[in-house]
Amino acid sequence: MEGYLTVGKIARQSGVNLQTVLYYERRRLLSPARRSDSGYRLYAPETVRVIRFIKNAQALGFTLDEIAKLLRLRVSSRSRCEPVKRQAQARLELVQGKIAGLRAMERTLRRLLKTCAARGTTDSCPILESLESRK
Repeated sequence: MEGYLTVGKIARQSGVNLQTVLYYERRRLLSPARRSDSGYRLYAPETVRVIRFIKNAQALGFTLDEIAKLLRLRVSSRSRCEPVKRQAQARLELVQGKIAGLRAMERTLRRLLKTCAARGTTDSCPILESLESRK
């Protein structure tokens, strides 16, 4: 059992809480290497690296399903980089779409703010009126 880490140690070293480790296990993103004689989950030290991989991929917007695919590609020495590149390209396009949507929202909000003098009552508020009439 030497060299293996408990779920608590894995969580601490990875910078996540214990429930996150167990959730990733339920999602089959990681699994304990073995169980102790008393039934405790024991993980290989490289599990910390896997959890960091998951958290970094999540920070880039990848879903857990996408991360599972990336992890499967990562462990296969025969896998090519092309599927990884395709996934990253798809994620980039999604992010670019979200950015465009956010910019459109920003323009609309700026336009609405310019119409509001903030002196009248809410029954004649141009922002509220615009929200009522938007399709």
